[in-house]
Amino acid sequence: MVVVVLAACGGDKVHERHVDEHLPAGSGTQRAREQGDHVSIAPEMLRDLRITTAKVESRAAGERVSVLADVRVNQDAYAEVASPTTARVLRVLAKAGDEVKAGQPLVELASADVSKARGEVQAAEERVAIANQNLARKQALHADRLIPERDVIEARAAVKEAEAARTAAAGQLQPFAVSGAGGVLVLRAQVGGTVIERDVVVGQLADPSKTLFRIGDLSKLWLVAHVFERDAVRVQLGATGAASFAALPGRTIEGPVVWIGREVETPSRTIPVRLELANPGGVLRPGMSAMVSLPVGEPGGPVIAVPMAAVQRVGDRWAVFIPRGVGEFDVRTVGRGRELGGDVEILSGVAAGEEVVVDGAFLLKAEFDKASGEGGHDHEH
Repeated sequence: MVVVVLAACGGDKVHERHVDEHLPAGSGTQRAREQGDHVSIAPEMLRDLRITTAKVESRAAGERVSVLADVRVNQDAYAEVASPTTARVLRVLAKAGDEVKAGQPLVELASADVSKARGEVQAAEERVAIANQNLARKQALHADRLIPERDVIEARAAVKEAEAARTAAAGQLQPFAVSGAGGVLVLRAQVGGTVIERDVVVGQLADPSKTLFRIGDLSKLWLVAHVFERDAVRVQLGATGAASFAALPGRTIEGPVVWIGREVETPSRTIPVRLELANPGGVLRPGMSAMVSLPVGEPGGPVIAVPMAAVQRVGDRWAVFIPRGVGEFDVRTVGRGRELGGDVEILSGVAAGEEVVVDGAFLLKAEFDKASGEGGHDHEH
């Protein structure tokens, strides 16, 4: 199932390798020498290898750390909707996954408290109207010298008392500011975004302690990294982190550091560091786990780097696997430099923008060694 094309054997080849592997990346001599290092994988085996690739990067050489992280909603664009009073659900107007706008109706509830509060406000409005009419009548009578001024003063005080009662009644209705007509209470979205969760059905008795809807804008999410305190104090605001996700193999999403926690989480001795990630297409979901590579300390000059898993020991050399088509991979000798967090500096052999195998590189190396018949030793003689 595995076909390996080996370089021509010869005593001079070993020497050639040690000379060439430090030639500049992409040099003609090196490419010519490596044309013989190739591995072909049968399609049925390729499926089992679950190979992922990544592009060779040119990045700052400063120190980096790789830490666990998890995706969370952007709390600046997030709301939980609950009923302000005990009420019966009449109609549900939105479901999980719906895109809603701020102010859009979500659910209609029947509430005795709303009905009572509305009645009290209406009665208070009527008392104010009656008190004003009485004041106007007494002012007219006083103008005709038919009643003393004291009666006018008392009528004016009655108006103020009625207005105060109306204000108090309106305050009782204030929690139901989004209510509909009569005793119908309409709950509306407080922010625009996606209905992340709906926990309400028709006929249910909604309780103020229970969240009925969770709504958030998922176009931009928070990634909270759990960084050991010794490293977190060297992370800088505005630094760019690179996150990889188990659910999205071979894909890296970058985002800036926007907040660094001010308190150590005692059990883990870590400090939360928050990145902001754009989420085009909605591929990221709150709750996803990730590994994030963060720069710490002062940035260095640019270097060529690949993920650590991409670099394998093949015989007496370091190598990466370059995809050349379905099931076709070149074995490219590289000069291995420093470890940079979850990446490795590459001194020679590849150029920025080239694609290398990451997940599955170890299995390709094993198949290459097995087919070469050297049991992990160099296949050239």
